Amino acid sequence: MTQGQVVRRLVKPAVFVGALGPLVVLLLDTAAGDLGANPVETVTHRTGFTALTLLMITLAVTPLRRMSGIGALATLRRPIGLFAFFYATLHFLTYAVDQTYLSGLGVSPAAIVEDVVERPYITVGLTAFVLLIPLAVTSTKRWIKRLGAKRWQRVHRLVYVAAILGVLHFLWLVKADLFQPLVFAAVLAVLLGARVLSKPRERRTSPPQPRGFTSA
Repeated sequence: MTQGQVVRRLVKPAVFVGALGPLVVLLLDTAAGDLGANPVETVTHRTGFTALTLLMITLAVTPLRRMSGIGALATLRRPIGLFAFFYATLHFLTYAVDQTYLSGLGVSPAAIVEDVVERPYITVGLTAFVLLIPLAVTSTKRWIKRLGAKRWQRVHRLVYVAAILGVLHFLWLVKADLFQPLVFAAVLAVLLGARVLSKPRERRTSPPQPRGFTSA
């Protein structure tokens, strides 16, 4: 098999299985009642952690492609990025439902807005989620043609802003053990460094192909 065939037949299915794994485990734990003393907090943490992990993997695809010389790895950006958005959506919805329930007002956007204004880590987290929405929506070939490659690429560079805000959200959320958010911060710093170093080469390359969640 060629490298492209290996990616399509083996790596991509493995990516789908791996990305769905945390959801399957979460559903099994929910069914078994193994979410701990605060199930909502557990679901919120797991979905947010998975979303941030997949976002970092999305950003790592291009550096890995460049180092390995396997161009077909670029086809993994879109599915991994969309899975990141999927878990980020679950993360936000869990928070939103919990917040409106605690307010005692039913579904109350006002309760969410008040929480966003009063707690900075919620503000940056929500901003990161909002930035991911246009990336997910415009991840198709049709949108690349509609926006044009260069404009599409500029839009998808927002993924770096979303990633920075996501790490900051995690860092501000954690009150005691900072190990996990600091690991994310270190990984993101390496990926941003790789992005900066690749800029001269990127100027000499052709526009991105219509297959990525991000042009990173």
